[in-house]
Amino acid sequence: MNLLETQVAIKFIKDRFEAELAKKLHLTRVSAPLFVKKSSGLNDELNGVEETVSFNVQGEHLEIVQSLAKWKRDALSRYGFAHGEGLYTDMNAIRKDETLDALHSLYVDQWDWEKIIDKEERCLPYLFATVRNIYRVILSLAKTCEKRYGFDYGLPTTIKMVSTKQLLKKYPSLPSKERENAIVKEYGAVFLYGIGWPLNKKVGPHDGRAADYDDWNLNGDILLYDKALDASIELSSMGIRVDAEALTKQLAQKGENHKLSNPYCQNVLQGKYPFTIGGGIGQSRLCMYYLQKKHIGEVQSSYWPEELLEKWKAEGLKIL
Repeated sequence: MNLLETQVAIKFIKDRFEAELAKKLHLTRVSAPLFVKKSSGLNDELNGVEETVSFNVQGEHLEIVQSLAKWKRDALSRYGFAHGEGLYTDMNAIRKDETLDALHSLYVDQWDWEKIIDKEERCLPYLFATVRNIYRVILSLAKTCEKRYGFDYGLPTTIKMVSTKQLLKKYPSLPSKERENAIVKEYGAVFLYGIGWPLNKKVGPHDGRAADYDDWNLNGDILLYDKALDASIELSSMGIRVDAEALTKQLAQKGENHKLSNPYCQNVLQGKYPFTIGGGIGQSRLCMYYLQKKHIGEVQSSYWPEELLEKWKAEGLKIL
């Protein structure tokens, strides 16, 4: 594809996936903020070490969002959604401390979605059922793109559920990302769940997770085998959100009890927010996968150092 054909394909994929996802999960599209007040506690602090892009206006400290994980739960409460209903939005973020590589950019674009559940649905079976619904959307669009673009993605008809502890037991000598590559090459599509708590007394968490939105026992990542990369590609991080008990335990685990006083955490502790499930689905990564691109810069406009641009040009990559 040339650059213009790629842009046309990106729009087709995004429009089609967004419509099918909303229908499958019963979601309504809403608008979302680009920045929030730091004092609100609504920004995603990711692993807790990434510095936000921020600025001051009339004495108020504002931060560019890093994701809308917590804002969505607040919005569901304020907008009057009912049980079984949810929202989705286009989330655009700047993560200035991101390490740039084939899958990571300073610019982040994803569909952030969130849905109201009840207390009894805070369980693995409900989480897995939601994952399977999202995977059906991925699979459906894959079949459409295979006909439209001629690719063969080799996706299995079902997605394999694997816990991080099971993965460590299967590949005890491999680092976490290599464990992901190994399991995805075996099954083609995997939901890797249970991310956040240390795996045992000697091994820490499989990957870092913020302590104040996902319940670490009820979360996970959707991973697919990407033929163009010959590796795993993470398309979605998602999970059932914290209740008061999970929030308290997880903040204590990370030594972040000071966050308990912010408005978001207080609303969780006081039961003012509904129980929810939600996540983010990477738009550029999804387009990378369906168009079999080798670099995220081929499907999004971002900043890249000149030396890398020259290197990629020599390799035949068409950076937007």
